[in-house]
Amino acid sequence: MTALAPAPRAAAPRRGASWRLGVPFVLLHLSCLLVVVVGWSPVAVAVCAACYVARLFGITAFYHRCFAHRAFRVSRGTQMAGACLAAAAAQRGPLWWVAHHRRHHRATDRPGDPHSPVHNSLAYAHVFWMFAPSNQATDEALIPDLAAYPELRVLDRFHHLVPAVLAASMLGLGGLLSWLWPSLGTSGPQMLVWGFSVSTVLLYQATFAVNSIGHRMGRRPFETADASRNVWWLAWLTLGEGWHNNHHRFPAGARAGFASGQLDATWLVLRLLARLGAVHDLRPVPARVLAAARGPAPPARRAR
Repeated sequence: MTALAPAPRAAAPRRGASWRLGVPFVLLHLSCLLVVVVGWSPVAVAVCAACYVARLFGITAFYHRCFAHRAFRVSRGTQMAGACLAAAAAQRGPLWWVAHHRRHHRATDRPGDPHSPVHNSLAYAHVFWMFAPSNQATDEALIPDLAAYPELRVLDRFHHLVPAVLAASMLGLGGLLSWLWPSLGTSGPQMLVWGFSVSTVLLYQATFAVNSIGHRMGRRPFETADASRNVWWLAWLTLGEGWHNNHHRFPAGARAGFASGQLDATWLVLRLLARLGAVHDLRPVPARVLAAARGPAPPARRAR
């Protein structure tokens, strides 16, 4: 594929942009309270869980490991499909997300890191950094590889459309199920609240915790030049992203769980997709890094 020239660097945002982004964010959280009105059903909760896992995989596999770190290769069509899946999580577009993540790795827990709980508060690193005026623009000097694709630029500019389509689909799905199988006990509003609002808010809190809690508590098997830590329960909630100290030791790897017992669901799915030919060239973690994560080998037992 012939690369196109990167788009011009984004202009500095107006200060009001942060507040306009914050209003729908707050309203989405408040909409979760509607569960007391719409009730619940097994099918609505199941769809909530499915939407959580699918979009989380979009963030971890595509926005993070593929786009930000080039840990594996995909075709142009798969790249766009993965970008749409991640954009459905309502965490902004691929160019904005990747540019800020690369800034984070360039200056982790130092001045210039957009979301460090070491230099700012835990609450700021968890969520408020996204609404700071200084973090609204996309530094395209950091993402020339992604800015070369016009379809990703369009998706980034209209990033709000994919979540809107998902929300409308949830409303329609619930209405269709209530008409075809009323015994399921669901409805359009119920599916909208559970399938979109609740799953999106849970997704926010889990992924945001990697930036905040992942730099404040947990274990540090590697002495990296930052405060990154491994948090096992966060790894379970984020399909492997909670092995954050591992990731900062070797960011370019396609896997984050280095040792036995470090469940990395994203890595397991990527291995399956590689066997199916959907992704290619999964970048391995060096053997010396994996060996260090596993700890020293037990001493050999003496023969009697």
